[in-house]
Amino acid sequence: MTKQLIECVPNFSEGRDLNIIKQITDAIESVEGIRILDVDPGKATHRTVVTLVGNPYAVIEAAFQGIKKASELIDMRKHKGEHPRMGATDVCPLIPIAGITMEETVEYAKKLGARVAKELSIPVYLYESAATTVERKNLAAIRAGEYEGYAEKILKPEWKPDFGEAKFNIKSGATVIGARDFLVAYNINLNTTSTRRANSIAFDVREAGRVKRKGDSVTGEIVKDENGNAVSIPGTLKSVKAIGWFIEEYGIAQISMNLTNINITPVHIAFDEVCKRADERGIRVTGSELVGVIPKKSLTDAGKYFLNKQQRSVGVSEEELIKIAVKSLGLDELAPFEPKKKVIEYLLEDASTDKLVRMNLREFANETAAESPAPGGGSISAYMGALGASLGTMVANLSSHKRGWDDRWKEFSDWAEKGQQIKDELLKSVDQDTAAFNQIMIAFSLPKNSDNEKKIRSAAIQSATKTAMEVPFRVMQLSASAFPLLKAMVESGNPNSISDAGVGALAVRSAVLGSYLNVKINSSGLKDVAFKEDMLQKADAIKADAIKMESEILALVEKSM
Repeated sequence: MTKQLIECVPNFSEGRDLNIIKQITDAIESVEGIRILDVDPGKATHRTVVTLVGNPYAVIEAAFQGIKKASELIDMRKHKGEHPRMGATDVCPLIPIAGITMEETVEYAKKLGARVAKELSIPVYLYESAATTVERKNLAAIRAGEYEGYAEKILKPEWKPDFGEAKFNIKSGATVIGARDFLVAYNINLNTTSTRRANSIAFDVREAGRVKRKGDSVTGEIVKDENGNAVSIPGTLKSVKAIGWFIEEYGIAQISMNLTNINITPVHIAFDEVCKRADERGIRVTGSELVGVIPKKSLTDAGKYFLNKQQRSVGVSEEELIKIAVKSLGLDELAPFEPKKKVIEYLLEDASTDKLVRMNLREFANETAAESPAPGGGSISAYMGALGASLGTMVANLSSHKRGWDDRWKEFSDWAEKGQQIKDELLKSVDQDTAAFNQIMIAFSLPKNSDNEKKIRSAAIQSATKTAMEVPFRVMQLSASAFPLLKAMVESGNPNSISDAGVGALAVRSAVLGSYLNVKINSSGLKDVAFKEDMLQKADAIKADAIKMESEILALVEKSM
């Protein structure tokens, strides 16, 4: 069963006093079962965005402790900042990440909201997927009037809090809690100081657009429909909220955006559209700024997008794709951009799960040569497969960039991208094979003093043995999947690199046969006969095909040399 994970992104109305911010984050971190991924304070906005992740119960406990500490330390009567806000903890969304539905996440949001209202006497509103009415779904509608207008707003029947009394908390204001999809907070930098011009660009692109006017688009009379409601001109980007503001700290205007569904409007599309609209107004985009964290795919997709625009191969490493994205989006204009601190997957990485692939070549060879039995033939086979796929990918990239072959760049880019995917999966298998072997050793070391202990030990050994067969079998499949790439590169790739593709075929064939040995040796202790026979039959077929493919590719290499 998949472990349940939710993300929480509380926004606190304090961005300048690092002591206060630390006390709040310390309160959050006092709860076991959560991990803070990012703390992003802003002086001009006078706001800190904290990103934490963990199991649902731990996350809502940590969020409560953060909200409680903020209510003790932040006095909204003294707060001024560029960002709209209505409370010491302005907004606190919960986001389902893994093993949990949006409906379940909504229930956790309600539990948190009820507790905040009851124990801290802070009025709470529910928004987005947790909203109790359509009018409260949008955060901007709830926050309209901000803290300064809230004393009157809370008395209106339509703005009675979802939790707590309709009573103004003069020190802490109100808090909006909800459940939503993953949101990227993203600011785009302009070479202007004009908030009005920045807002014009924001209105061009945001989904809500701008109010339609007669004559002059700024001062003209608002156009209304037959019901007396203002008519809007939609913006060009779906699932995007945006405003323009001036950031004194940087001395520039920005388009501040919330990308509420990055599957509909990803970061790179938002950036390019703002570039286009800014250029129409004589303004230039100079870079951008990511607030909080982002999924890795958002950056790798951006890297591929910009490489495609250049008609360059996208079959490069994950690290290179992210580097291209950072430079193309100008994410490092205002401050250094550190992927290890901004990409969710990197922040959640467990160094112990990929210990081997983090080593340099010398360290890996030394570790293999040491007296311990792992890493052994299985891990080495996976690494040989990765090297074979890498050689095919190299030839594809060289072919994509070959002078005179410009019209074929996409053909080779597609091959290189496939090669990168195979290589990345095989690199993961290097550590997975060693981990599978270690699990067998752990199972054999279990106690066997009683019948029950013997039963538990036997079951653990059988389970670990199956895994120890499945991992090298998967390496066989992955390695064999590199043969079409290598053959294509021999037949139609850069002729100067044909021998490299041949070496790749040799490495891939060795990976398949080496992994086959691991499948077979682990099968000897397996009691599940049907599973064993099925696995060996499939492995035999992959092995035979690998020998055939290697022979064909080497014959082509010899013929061409």
